[in-house]
Amino acid sequence: MKTPAFWYRPSGLASTLLAPLGALYGLAGRRRIAGTVPRRVGIPVVCVGNLVAGGAGKTPVGLALIAALQARGVAVHALTRGHGGREAGPLAVDPGRHTAADVGDEALLLAGAAPCWVARDRLAGAERAAAAGAGAIVMDDGFQNPALHKDLALIVADGAVGFGNGRLVPAGPLRERVADGLARADALVILGEDRHGLAALAGGRPVLPARLEPDPEAAARLAGRDVLAFAGIGRPEKFFSTLEALGARVVERVPFADHHPYRPAEVAALIDRSTALGALPVTTAKDAVRLPQELRAKVAVLPVSVRWADEGALAALLTPLLLKGSPDGQAA
Repeated sequence: MKTPAFWYRPSGLASTLLAPLGALYGLAGRRRIAGTVPRRVGIPVVCVGNLVAGGAGKTPVGLALIAALQARGVAVHALTRGHGGREAGPLAVDPGRHTAADVGDEALLLAGAAPCWVARDRLAGAERAAAAGAGAIVMDDGFQNPALHKDLALIVADGAVGFGNGRLVPAGPLRERVADGLARADALVILGEDRHGLAALAGGRPVLPARLEPDPEAAARLAGRDVLAFAGIGRPEKFFSTLEALGARVVERVPFADHHPYRPAEVAALIDRSTALGALPVTTAKDAVRLPQELRAKVAVLPVSVRWADEGALAALLTPLLLKGSPDGQAA
């Protein structure tokens, strides 16, 4: 579904009326966490989570952590629920065989960087990864899932919108109360400018400022071009603003709900509309893996990656984790 606009506005009638349901949602989550003893799988597990429903930038951060661990010689595997896919898992993702309808878009992106497992039962998925030779696991989402022990838990927040109106689903975007979530986290990753004072909420935990940086070659091809931009992500307007910032002229914007399953006729219509406008159709890497295979080549893609403000701060979190997971006590 599309993110309700009132989630990111000051509390009004809709959020007030829905607040009792949000209170029940939060209570159920707290009871589930309190009543579960997390289990370990014998290798370090890094969780990349957030406190809001919808996009905050978890998958790019997960990909950046995978790259950082691989650079240290770790045989890292990715683990995700497979949101939007039909497979329950545990299942090893095969990008040559599986589609987004099978395993979800995030799994396909992660599988392009490391062996990836889809599992609605995160503990079972982690056990399969460990048995398959993983030296560490990067889990995309799952912060509110208490079954699997997390050796390092990062909360990712979008600095532009923060935690919205501060209310729980469905009255607002929060999956749990901010204070409760941050109390279980080891660090807070803030993507983009911190416009809502998020760093002050970290309670002494490390804060890792970062930004999403467009692929320079793709950005150069789009600069100065008329584009029809479409995206089915948590905040499509963020993608549209990124295009404008790199110099593209966005002549039409077409937002879809997060994880939108694109139909061939729908994408063909977008391509035809672009042609009529004399524009180039462009979307995100996350959307691209959901496009019909036969139409992907006709749509430009703008990949992004995470650029850390302080690589040393990230290393300070990862090094103890690797020392703990190494049999000889030496980080790679």
